Amino acid sequence: MKKPDIIFQLSVRSVRLNLMRSVLAALGIVIGVVAIASIGMISASMTLSVIEELTATANVLVVQPDTGGGGGLFGRSGGTGDDYLEPDQYTDIRKAAGSSYVYYLYSESDSIEAGSESGRSAIYAMDDEAMKDVLTLTDGSFPSTTSQVVVGPDFVERYGIEVGSKVTIGDEEDEEGESTVRVTGILEERGLSMDLNSDNAIIATEKFFTGRYDNEDEYTQVNVIVDDINDIDAVTESIDESLNRKDDEVQIQDSSRMLDTISSTLGTITTFAVAIAAISLLVAAVSIFNVMMMSVTERIREIGILRSIGTQKDEILRMFVYEAGIIGIVGAGIGAILSVVIGYVAVFGMVGTTEYFFTWESIANVPEGMIIGAVICILSGVYPAWRASNLDPIEALRAE
Repeated sequence: MKKPDIIFQLSVRSVRLNLMRSVLAALGIVIGVVAIASIGMISASMTLSVIEELTATANVLVVQPDTGGGGGLFGRSGGTGDDYLEPDQYTDIRKAAGSSYVYYLYSESDSIEAGSESGRSAIYAMDDEAMKDVLTLTDGSFPSTTSQVVVGPDFVERYGIEVGSKVTIGDEEDEEGESTVRVTGILEERGLSMDLNSDNAIIATEKFFTGRYDNEDEYTQVNVIVDDINDIDAVTESIDESLNRKDDEVQIQDSSRMLDTISSTLGTITTFAVAIAAISLLVAAVSIFNVMMMSVTERIREIGILRSIGTQKDEILRMFVYEAGIIGIVGAGIGAILSVVIGYVAVFGMVGTTEYFFTWESIANVPEGMIIGAVICILSGVYPAWRASNLDPIEALRAE
């Protein structure tokens, strides 16, 4: 039968005898682990939530007119200066996009009045077939006449309307005057999107839009939905070569690159936030270092006795390292439990959902925080332990 480690037992005894001091030192580790793990879980859940929303439209290319304002996708300048796309350009884009789904989009911003509320809203329009292919309804039906529209869920919440409500677009003083339309459908939430931000917008028929704003065949943009996201670069190159061969007619925005940019930005923010949280662990390290130095000072005579009866330097070293390790491991364990509870509540409050809380990217922050906390605690005890092990036994016995 293996004999118990006497050195370890002495370390446990010392922690018990100085319980309050040990608890206060461990509290610093608890706070540090909770800060690191909780912030990591919040950031991971937020990142996963945003990425999932963007991934749904990551296979979309947005083609807009190059107005000559500076470098497009490939760094060129000197565009045609047009602020809209024409039917022949739309045809060229469809040919260059191959089997990808292509549709044009009109957009305008106008004053609106719905119920007792008024404000401004984005007004979109596309042909009837594209509207049914691209958009999804949660209630009602798509427009069948020029006096009918569908609206996004945020628009519904903002103005307190429902299917059947009437919306007035424009103002009597405007050149276009006022137009009253009826809401026939409410769209499914799309979230963040480069191609069509419909959540807080009105989507009308093409005939209504061109009749009101007198801009038939003047497309604001053309959206290309690529079948396979791996073909994004090839389709982009094809459109660029087709339309920008002589002059820069269009600018092409790749939503997958926006996804990479946002993911990188969120990762940087997460790293910065965790680094700030790690400061609390440095404070805990100083606290533990102080506790261990006090322990060495108070037990100089005890160390002298242990050395005089044959205890080796490495055993004295281990005794104090064990003490630091006990404080660190206990503090990290309690911090891990609290971080799961606090992190869950914080994620629900800040992200709005705990769907991503128990994913590996999120929950991995708990063991990482534990390991960092325990290692810092043990490292903080190394010097005091080394100092204790190198005390002269004779001088230690003379200490009061």
